[in-house]
Amino acid sequence: MLSATHLACSRGERLLFKDLSLSLAPGAWLQVTGTNGAGKTTLLRTLVGLSEPDHGEVCWGGVPIAECGDEFKRALLYLGHHAAVKDELTPLENLRLGNELDGLPLNEAGALSALQRIGLHGRGNLPTRWLSAGQKRRVLLARLLVRPAMLWVLDEPFAALDTNAVALVGELIQAHLAAGGMAVLTSHQPVPLAGGAEVVL
Repeated sequence: MLSATHLACSRGERLLFKDLSLSLAPGAWLQVTGTNGAGKTTLLRTLVGLSEPDHGEVCWGGVPIAECGDEFKRALLYLGHHAAVKDELTPLENLRLGNELDGLPLNEAGALSALQRIGLHGRGNLPTRWLSAGQKRRVLLARLLVRPAMLWVLDEPFAALDTNAVALVGELIQAHLAAGGMAVLTSHQPVPLAGGAEVVL
């Protein structure tokens, strides 16, 4: 279970939010909502250990994430709002590199299969810089297919995607939840998922 207790975060001198608590069990998801600048990305970065809260604690299985080490890293897949892909590499190389950095080597056939399923058939060996914003986003989202993780933390996963891609990503998240996974996400678009809870900043 992921839990956060009495979190407070600020940006410079500005307090973004305080006394925020949440918990997430297997099979559940929550959406973080709020106006631009409310602290949605800051909260997600705090939940995955990339930012330190001013106050409060984030725990995984009841243990502070700072003490979990590799156990939490293995259980986590975090995809930020900006497409973290390298323009000088191909989609195939980007996808394989992402897995290698996590210590989970991915063969070429597996990477090409994931790229095809995410809607990038025939583009696996093109320089990523030639792709549109939506296609670059798909390269990043292909990691949902090849990187095993119990907890998905997704910042604007539907940004720059067309209707078909939004539906596909929604199906991937729903299947992840049905298998006992968990998800935390932000989105300025309607989320094609059933149930879920909301955290308003």
